[in-house]
Amino acid sequence: MKSLISKRSIVIAGHKTSISLEDEFWNSLKEIARERGTTLGALVAAIDANRNHANLSSAVRLFVLGFYRDHRR
Repeated sequence: MKSLISKRSIVIAGHKTSISLEDEFWNSLKEIARERGTTLGALVAAIDANRNHANLSSAVRLFVLGFYRDHRR
């Protein structure tokens, strides 16, 4: 099964940027935002502010992976 990558625009700290993620990561990111009671934009802004990687899409993927890995413990 092939995973589709979707490119979406999002506003972070007042500027518009785009992020390319597989649909599974977008769905997971929305689920995490809902669970935390925050918006998708606010969650991505927090990831952006704390990232150690130059690429925001990679930082988001690693955040989602870490979130679910930590919740399995």
